Amino acid sequence: MSALHTRLSDLFHRGHGREMADLMTDERFADADRIADAAVLIAVTDRERPGVLLTQRPRTMRDHPGQVAFPGGKLDHGEGALDAALREAWEELGIAADQVRVIGATDRYQTGTGFDITPVLATVPADLAVRPDPREVESWFECPLDLLMDGSQWNRNSVFWKGAMRDYLEMEYEGYRIWGVTAAICWNLSRRIAWTGSIHG
Repeated sequence: MSALHTRLSDLFHRGHGREMADLMTDERFADADRIADAAVLIAVTDRERPGVLLTQRPRTMRDHPGQVAFPGGKLDHGEGALDAALREAWEELGIAADQVRVIGATDRYQTGTGFDITPVLATVPADLAVRPDPREVESWFECPLDLLMDGSQWNRNSVFWKGAMRDYLEMEYEGYRIWGVTAAICWNLSRRIAWTGSIHG
């Protein structure tokens, strides 16, 4: 077991062993009668400065076109969140399940567009061969984990949406805008694992 996997696992399990208030969610904007279960894979690369694999969705897609996202999607019939996250990582980026070392499922995030998302945290090899499917991935990149887990790196904004003000986070990284659902999942995870605090002692 790698040092990164051990460290992340320890932080993850300690962080999920306590109550956590004020996690981000868009539940109040969702139509409770039209919720679809989904899952995403937070794949952390096992390198000296770990990164997180992110994709940019094609602008032709129906849901969240052009947005930066984790590999993931809706659960198939009879499928659990872990299986769905691994399947989607394979379909979108060609990441085989046997290359993924799962740590666990973190806090679910409900979107205002009708998805109840279970994020699954895992580590993957640094030299992993990524083969994106152009039908589902316009481009992909790796963003440093320490940036995504550092609350000071996020800009907080708000917009009037569905009859109310909605707060959201965003960050620019090498020409990519990371915001919305992806940003909120990162924010929630950062509060669970306290990664930047662990770096500094």
